[in-house]
Amino acid sequence: MKPDGPYLRLQFAALLAMMVSPVSFADTPAADTAAAVNHDNHPAQATEEYGRRIMRYTARYIGPESEDPAMRYAGNRLSCSSCHLEVGATPGTLSLLPSAAKYPRDSARDGGMRDLRDRINGCMERSMNGRPLPRDSVEIIAMERYMLGLNAQYQAMSESERVADEGSPFIEPDRAANVEAGRMIFETRCHVCHGDDGSGLRAPADPADGYLFPPLWGPDSYNNGAGMTRVLKAARFIKARMPLAQENLTNDQAYDVAAFINSHPRPIKSNLEVDFPNKSRKPVDCPYPPYADDFPQEQHRLGPFKPIREHYKSGE
Repeated sequence: MKPDGPYLRLQFAALLAMMVSPVSFADTPAADTAAAVNHDNHPAQATEEYGRRIMRYTARYIGPESEDPAMRYAGNRLSCSSCHLEVGATPGTLSLLPSAAKYPRDSARDGGMRDLRDRINGCMERSMNGRPLPRDSVEIIAMERYMLGLNAQYQAMSESERVADEGSPFIEPDRAANVEAGRMIFETRCHVCHGDDGSGLRAPADPADGYLFPPLWGPDSYNNGAGMTRVLKAARFIKARMPLAQENLTNDQAYDVAAFINSHPRPIKSNLEVDFPNKSRKPVDCPYPPYADDFPQEQHRLGPFKPIREHYKSGE
């Protein structure tokens, strides 16, 4: 008898747990020290390890599964590690190893200089569909310290150690993405983990830990202001890291399935019109208006993107 989708997902979940997230008593939320779970603002409690735990078990610590209603900053049950695989600690697309050194930096989306805590809160409001953490909170300082610690590791790594175990980088097809073709890719390569309805697979040991495989659309996914709603950004990640342990999609397949995923309903972020004060700095694949050009929203959402780039290069 051919195994069905749920069976395969559970089997792959067990394999993944052994492969990328070895379970030990020290790695379980129940093993936290009193200092790690005390939510006062004493900086000594904002340890790198606490930051790692927050990013691994975001829903439990600062999301809908937190026992303290005041700590429910994330609005969905994703974790930071849903995108930053292995809690960002290995080289590759969306790795957090080199990220801390990039801040402070100019943010086109925000229209000014932003530091690492600002960037974390940007994810809280968009990818996590929630609200910003207080800048002086133990939780944001702990995550910042964790990312600073990762960067210290990165600086100590040799050039060969920094090389990601990924295939060739994504090359953008010179056409519009095909949502229907993307549906076929999803049904053959993605649904086993993410579900036929894109709703993901909750953590099998304890659902309060969020998802083993995250939802890709629907009410518990990232909102329409998140970076992953951009088809080129999503395609780069998919081409590099998906399907997990079988990363062999073509450029066209990654492009089309990214469009399919982002063709579905998801939470709505308010006030997106204030993003990118200088509209000419908006990424060409930003799926929401207004724009500093006359190209239709559908072309910004699906491409082709070459004409949009040429428009801005020409200064018209």
